Amino acid sequence: MEEGKKKGDVYSHSDTSKVNLTDDEWKKILPPEVYNIAREKGTEWAFTGKYWNSNEKGTYYCAACGHPLFVSNAKFESSCGWPSFFEPVAKASVIYAPDNSHGMHRTEVLCGRCRSHLGHVFDDGPPPTGLRYCINSVILDFEQATEADKQYSEKRKEKE
Repeated sequence: MEEGKKKGDVYSHSDTSKVNLTDDEWKKILPPEVYNIAREKGTEWAFTGKYWNSNEKGTYYCAACGHPLFVSNAKFESSCGWPSFFEPVAKASVIYAPDNSHGMHRTEVLCGRCRSHLGHVFDDGPPPTGLRYCINSVILDFEQATEADKQYSEKRKEKE
């Protein structure tokens, strides 16, 4: 979300309580482009989002409620034009729903805290999960890892 914009009272990186707001309430606190993705199940054009080719280390959060969704260590280049991840931060980070819109059979990915639309998950991703979470950049906030986090991640990766 844009710097300096009020994110609403529900926005938190640590609160795990479920968020149940009406569409009118969401419309008051979300920028129009975030509202379109989150509440109207929109999508951004491929290769246009701010995170589709980002290689920064850190954590991706729901732009609507601040819930932690993905870490950069799970991000990979899929060439699909959207940020792609092979797993969420935690099992409860996301929830799934069948999506049979546009004549396709897909699995929709929603924020586990506020049920905002994030994107879709496909079974053509890399190991270890074989999944590709194809997520809209607009619905993601990113917080860069601190130097200590980066060093810890690098050491952990070396041991694997």
